[in-house]
Amino acid sequence: MKVRTIKLRFVIEDWDRHGKLRVYLRLPGKPKVRLRADPDSVEFLAEYQAALSGELRPAAPRKALGPSPGTLHALCVAYYQSDFFLTLAPRTQRVRRLALDRLCATVGKDGRAHGTRLAADMGPHEVRALRGPVDKPGAANEVVKALRLAFAAGIEAGIVSRNPARDVRLLASRNPDGFHSWTPAEVAQFEARHPVGTVARLALALLLYTGCRRADAARLAPSMVHDGQLHYTQTKNLRRRPVHLVLPLHGDLLPILAASPIGRETFIAAADGKPYTAESFGNKFRDWCTEAGLPHCSAHGLRKAAAAKLAEAGASGNEIMAVTGHRTLKEVTRYTAAASQRQLAGNAMARIKSVTVSKKSPTPEGATPKWDETDSQPLEDNGAVKWMVPRGGIEPPTLRFSVACSTN
Repeated sequence: MKVRTIKLRFVIEDWDRHGKLRVYLRLPGKPKVRLRADPDSVEFLAEYQAALSGELRPAAPRKALGPSPGTLHALCVAYYQSDFFLTLAPRTQRVRRLALDRLCATVGKDGRAHGTRLAADMGPHEVRALRGPVDKPGAANEVVKALRLAFAAGIEAGIVSRNPARDVRLLASRNPDGFHSWTPAEVAQFEARHPVGTVARLALALLLYTGCRRADAARLAPSMVHDGQLHYTQTKNLRRRPVHLVLPLHGDLLPILAASPIGRETFIAAADGKPYTAESFGNKFRDWCTEAGLPHCSAHGLRKAAAAKLAEAGASGNEIMAVTGHRTLKEVTRYTAAASQRQLAGNAMARIKSVTVSKKSPTPEGATPKWDETDSQPLEDNGAVKWMVPRGGIEPPTLRFSVACSTN
């Protein structure tokens, strides 16, 4: 390597992955310009002067090569530009795009990236192979859901003619009950750790007495309250099928709102007064749960607890839907199954009349109690009365024997 004795201003050097020296002119506030001549040559000085004067400009950025037509990558790009994708909530868009981009960039056993495979040649077997390990059903199902919509968009765009992902079943969850539903004891434990007047207690009350999701709890605001009622539109499906709710403010919620610090824009705010995002609020609520000794509890678990509390209070499925914003009774049933079972079992057991059994009063001495041959006969055993003989006798009469007796 040659050593230069003159160091030019604004000239920087680095080495590429092949060990080749690269020299640039980097003026403050401007993009760097590649100097390709030999740094020890006269041509380099001329190139340096041209770059300083602006005659030599930075190379135009290379255009990103688009996906090859008909490939899985092209199918995904078409999906990102379709109504199937653009009508999703921003968070859902991020999740779906992350899953598909990661899938396209993954290299298979044959050394090819999955995104280079022809989408039209893919069948259910290939989709099952691409969805990921079955020991992570949540991530695997997310890939299948995204591929179902991507192929649907591809059919409309004329890239493919069928949707093989529709024939791939979703894997069963390893946690069929979903998020843990809070118990009354856990709510009391949280309240003991976070008293009224703290943001944590305000968050708990809003979640419990509105039954909203964490994304909605983070954006509930005083401006949404009119005439003692909370008016808001749920974030989920906001761009496709928005759900508008009007809820009366519960009597137990009002004093907590009055005694709590309120943010500038929303009820729940960070230390700087700014609103939380759905993700940051969920993380912060997890921290509050951990501080209360409830690491297994979450914000969404309070939504389930609110629905269960309504069910135990005797609210119908439609009444619960009016609070939680669910669209079908099937969704509500998933949330209130345990509470409904307890209530139904209690109602069923209450139908069984409680009977106190005691001995019959003894008859006067010397008297013979009246006896009806159709009565059951008691048998005394350690002070309890057991009815041993049914009203029809021990066994029904034998026809042949009775006939024989009547003829003799």
